[in-house]
Amino acid sequence: MNKTLKVLLASVVTVSASAAMASDNWENSAGLSWKNGDGTLCWRDNNWTPATAAAGCDGFLTPKPAASGVSQSKITLQADTLYDFDKATLKAEGQATLNKIAADLNKIKLEVIIAVGNTDSVGTDAYNMALGQRRAQSVKAYLVSKGVDGSRIYTESKGKSNPVASNATAEGRAKNRRTDIEVVGTAAVK
Repeated sequence: MNKTLKVLLASVVTVSASAAMASDNWENSAGLSWKNGDGTLCWRDNNWTPATAAAGCDGFLTPKPAASGVSQSKITLQADTLYDFDKATLKAEGQATLNKIAADLNKIKLEVIIAVGNTDSVGTDAYNMALGQRRAQSVKAYLVSKGVDGSRIYTESKGKSNPVASNATAEGRAKNRRTDIEVVGTAAVK
């Protein structure tokens, strides 16, 4: 391996292991985002979403002035409301919750919705990543069926890597089987 490549790889490892970032794009020690060869795309870690993109990077949501009424909310939908164990099919209670969200979206100019599927620790990492993605996709499909612009909805999975409770108990595992929904939009100025 040549010396330049070794130095570059060592730099990447150092940056990814030690950088304390305000965003989920990789930054060098001077705070500049790392970009691809033609400078059009920034490097991202596995936690990246449009809401955590660094300024100047692709996917960054430009903040609106305070007078425009920027509205951002995060909603956590628990699996007991949305899904049966090991399922991604929405239950009636989950549909009712999403109906309310879809109705509330009419009150804002929607910029983006980020749906993140999560699972408990039962099963392999690969299986849980796929299950989390199916859960996020079921939320997207339902919102699209209610008239929400699908191009504004991003889905991702954290699988079992983002627990909010202990996986040692049935109650904790139930809390970890969820979909987090983040809604970013601009409210009408009154």
